[in-house]
Amino acid sequence: MKKILLYALLITNCALLFVGCGFNSNEREKLIIGIDDEFAPMGFRDEGGNIVGFDVDLAKEAAARMDVELEFVPILWDNKEKEITSGNIDMIWNGCDIMEEYKNYMTFSEPYMDNRQILLVRKSNTQGIHNLNDLKDKVVGTQSGSNSEDYVEENPDLKNSFDEFKTYRNIKEGFTALNDKKCDVLIIDEIAARYEIIRKPATFEIIDLTVGPVTEFGIGFRKDNVELRDRIQKVFDEMIEDGTAKKISMRWFGSDLVKVHD
Repeated sequence: MKKILLYALLITNCALLFVGCGFNSNEREKLIIGIDDEFAPMGFRDEGGNIVGFDVDLAKEAAARMDVELEFVPILWDNKEKEITSGNIDMIWNGCDIMEEYKNYMTFSEPYMDNRQILLVRKSNTQGIHNLNDLKDKVVGTQSGSNSEDYVEENPDLKNSFDEFKTYRNIKEGFTALNDKKCDVLIIDEIAARYEIIRKPATFEIIDLTVGPVTEFGIGFRKDNVELRDRIQKVFDEMIEDGTAKKISMRWFGSDLVKVHD
């Protein structure tokens, strides 16, 4: 009888030990998404400091369908390789261009939106900028770590024609610099530029030409995390098929910009 009681006490104590250590077999999976929280309308902070945006809404819907928790972690776009390869984040869902150089450390979802780079100037365009040739002797800015920066660096004749080439930590800093006349023009994502113009129509205007190649947005995962990529892709495909992705796009852009892949 004593041996039976002792055994029962040991079982009870072990159970309490697991509970005390936070062991919970029902704990939900948690996914960490890296974002540039100044990249409106894809992912940014509203006036209350909450992270909102088009990609944020897509990710939240996918997480709800997968019954997983989400955490959005702001990152510097220039540090995205370190953030994802170190395991600090599980994915980047934030208007990330599918670039060949990124494929060295990321695997991507199917592309879900087209993206192009355009020129943004101050309203009234007093600098007389209408094409790339007009950037000669101008102070040109873009976001650090963006494919706009890559394009300029890969075209030294274009870069050398500038008076100065400036890069900014995030696109919000770029907007501020342009407004404050610390640069003459920005090379930026068309989506971000058009959203800023909706917010401040009297401040900026777009020079409607394409700078560099048209790219596509995709969700980026660590290169070896194909399993998570496939799980997210399956749910995202369902969101496209049942019209949920379209509704989210209409909410943010007033049109359906989500690509349907074969």
